[in-house]
Amino acid sequence: MEKKLSSIEKYLTIWIFLAMIFGIALGYFYPEISIRLADMSIGTTSIPIALGLILMMYPPLAKVRYEEMGKIFKNLKLLSFSLAQNWIFGPIVMFLLAITLLRDLPAFMMGVILVGLARCIAMVIVWNELAEGDRELAVGLVAFNAIFQILFYAVYIYIFITLALTGFGLAKGVEVNVSILDAAETVFIYLGIPFIAGILTRYLSFTLKGRDWFEKYLAPKISLMTPAALLLTIVVMFSLKGGYIVELPYNVLRVALPLALYFMIMWFLTFFIAYKLGIDYPKATAVSFTAASNDFELAIAVAIAIWGINSDQAFATVIGPLIEVPVLISLVNVALRFREKLYKIKS
Repeated sequence: MEKKLSSIEKYLTIWIFLAMIFGIALGYFYPEISIRLADMSIGTTSIPIALGLILMMYPPLAKVRYEEMGKIFKNLKLLSFSLAQNWIFGPIVMFLLAITLLRDLPAFMMGVILVGLARCIAMVIVWNELAEGDRELAVGLVAFNAIFQILFYAVYIYIFITLALTGFGLAKGVEVNVSILDAAETVFIYLGIPFIAGILTRYLSFTLKGRDWFEKYLAPKISLMTPAALLLTIVVMFSLKGGYIVELPYNVLRVALPLALYFMIMWFLTFFIAYKLGIDYPKATAVSFTAASNDFELAIAVAIAIWGINSDQAFATVIGPLIEVPVLISLVNVALRFREKLYKIKS
C-alpha cells in the first residue's frame, strides 16, 4: 500500500511556526505557567518534557521493521555506501557547515552538529515512498540506522562535540565538555527506553493480535504521539524564551542556512554517486533520502537533556524539522524528475 503524506506531516513546518508563536505569546501573557512548568523538575530535568520527548521517540521506534534488517546485507556494496554516507560523510559535512557558518554562535553551532549526528529513522520512509524508491531497502536501512544509533550516538557526541570543538577551539564560552557517560545516559533515556518499549509493543502485538492489526490499527494511532509531543515541547521551549521575540527571525535564518545546505548536499551527492555506480532508480532514491534525512526528535531530546530546555543548543535543533520538511518534499519532486531525465522511466 502506497504511503501518503498525512496532513500533519505535510504542514509540519507551519505547525512548528504556530507552536513557536503560541509559546512566545503564552510566556509573555501568562508567565506564571512557564514558572510552574520550570518548577516541575528533578535537577535540570523537566519531568513533563522528559516524558514528552520519550513519547516523541516511541512511535517511530515501534514502527521500524527490525525483522527486515537482514535484507540489506544481500548487497554489501550498497550497504557499505549507505553506511559511509550516513555515519562518516554526513556527520563530517554537517560539522564543517556548522563551524564555517556558525562560528560566532557556538551554542547554535553545537545544536546543528547534533542534528547532523542523528540519522533518520522515521520520515525517510515517507520521503522514499513519495519518490517511489525501494521500500524494502529503505526499511532495512532505517532498522540498521536505528540499531547503529543506539550503539554509537553517544560516542559521536563525544567525538564531534567534546573532542573536535575543543581541539579546534571553536566553543569558547559554552559548555562543551560532554562526557561519553553523560551522553550515553542521555541516549539511553531518550532512545533506549522508547526503543525497548517500541520493540515490546511491536512484537507483542504481532504475537497477540497479528501483524496486520499492528500495521493498520495500532501504528497509525501511536504515530500521532510524535508530532503532538514535538509541538508541545516547542510550545514549552518558546514560552520560556520571551526575549527571543526580536532575535527569532535572525536566529532562525542563521541556523536554517547550514541545515538547508546539508540536506541538499547530502541528497544530490548521494544520488549522483549512486547513479554513476549504476545503481537503479529505486535503490538510489532510498539511499539518497536515508543519507539526507535526520532524526531531529533525538537531537532535540539530547540537546534539552544535556544543556536544558532554555539553551540555544535546543533552539537550534528545533529548527531542524522546520527546514527539513519543506526541503525534503522539494527533493521528492526532484527525484521524480531525475527518474524521467536520467533513468528514462516515464511516470
